[in-house]
Amino acid sequence: MNEPIGLYIMAAMYILAGLIHFIKPKMYMRIMPKYLPNHKALVYLSGIAEILLGIGLCVSSLKIISIYGIIAMLATFLLVHFYMLSGEKASAGIPKWILILRLPLQFFLMYWAFIYL
Repeated sequence: MNEPIGLYIMAAMYILAGLIHFIKPKMYMRIMPKYLPNHKALVYLSGIAEILLGIGLCVSSLKIISIYGIIAMLATFLLVHFYMLSGEKASAGIPKWILILRLPLQFFLMYWAFIYL
């Protein structure tokens, strides 16, 4: 445990977020853009990615690749965030102001990962 505590907090956050993809997959499928195929498989794949990247943050030989993977994943997830702003049905009932605040949050999360490079 020579890494900063923030790295382990980030790892736990991604592992937990990934597990939620398997516990509540319908929640994620509701917000998937219509133009993406096979929503259920994509939800599960993104959950697996989050879990593996979170674990990778805790393994020194995998840390750097996991950080780059997290940044790429978060950049990809921006598609979903922008899609949710496209209309009332796409927003899944989440108020527009919250959806707008999530956009800078994504960039903060990318920066948070980046600082551990």
